[in-house]
Amino acid sequence: MKVSPALFVRQVKQEVAKITWPTKSETMQGTFVVIVLCLILAALLFVIDSVFANLIHLVIGG
Repeated sequence: MKVSPALFVRQVKQEVAKITWPTKSETMQGTFVVIVLCLILAALLFVIDSVFANLIHLVIGG
């Protein structure tokens, strides 16, 4: 079944009208959470990498 371009555009407009957009405050809060979690994950990966690097250094020597 082929949909005409005009019908498609009309349906898209209807769907976009249903969207509940986040407020500026919600967007800022979400961004802050993502940045903090990325920093925590980066620190955790740094610690894990350092531990493994030291273990390998002990096993291999040098």
